[in-house]
Amino acid sequence: MDCEQYLLKSEPRYYPAGNELALYEAAYAMRLPVMLKGPTGCGKTRFVEHMAWRLKKPLITVSCHEDMTAADLVGRFLLGGEGTYWQDGPLTTAVRMGAICYLDEVVEARQDTIVIAHSLTDDRRVLSLEKKGELVRAHPDFQLVISYNPGYQSILKDLKESTKQRFCALDFDYPSRELETQIVRDEGNVPERLATTIVEIGEKSRNLSGEGLVEGASTRILVQMARLAGAGLPLDQAAQFALIIPLTDDPDMRDALSGVVDACLPAGMK
Repeated sequence: MDCEQYLLKSEPRYYPAGNELALYEAAYAMRLPVMLKGPTGCGKTRFVEHMAWRLKKPLITVSCHEDMTAADLVGRFLLGGEGTYWQDGPLTTAVRMGAICYLDEVVEARQDTIVIAHSLTDDRRVLSLEKKGELVRAHPDFQLVISYNPGYQSILKDLKESTKQRFCALDFDYPSRELETQIVRDEGNVPERLATTIVEIGEKSRNLSGEGLVEGASTRILVQMARLAGAGLPLDQAAQFALIIPLTDDPDMRDALSGVVDACLPAGMK
């Protein structure tokens, strides 16, 4: 099975906030499943990509959604020119290949879909393809990683306790001011002063969370703002384009965010 297409060719830059690299490596050494918990755009996916590159392992990423079925993960029979044939899904491909399988925003999927992976998260390390009548034993290098945003938890969208307790877990959050400024500066390729201003805007937007705003600006949004500003767009316009309009449709909240941006802009940027 060709795994070259799933190997990352260059290093996805990641900025550690603590000992998460060592913890993940310890989990991978024992092939323990890992759960990443944190808000939107705080670096969970980048972290998994970085670790796959660091460990030199193929990575198969699945963006979960509410219409995703078990067949979307494990595979299904398809009709071809010579009759029906079996097509492995991304989870089965990872199990056979020995890849890291990353289920992003796993709570978006139906709970009965995720349960099929339970047998991969304990000592059995097997995947049952019921429709095909096959029991696939996981390659020694296979590992399952999932992520979700606890801020969006609800009765309808949460992981079962029987699922949670199968995983080691890492908490992610937005970086410290100093680290986030470094990320915005480097990823956005902008001067330190501009990066500092953008991070200040992001921090103040997060203070509005729960007051009409579901979530404040993610680090991803701040990097996008930086790239736009670095390309020559005035920062207030970059903020409207990358932060304010994407975050809310409420006119009053947009006005509040515009006020935050205006208050943070140095005199030379207004």
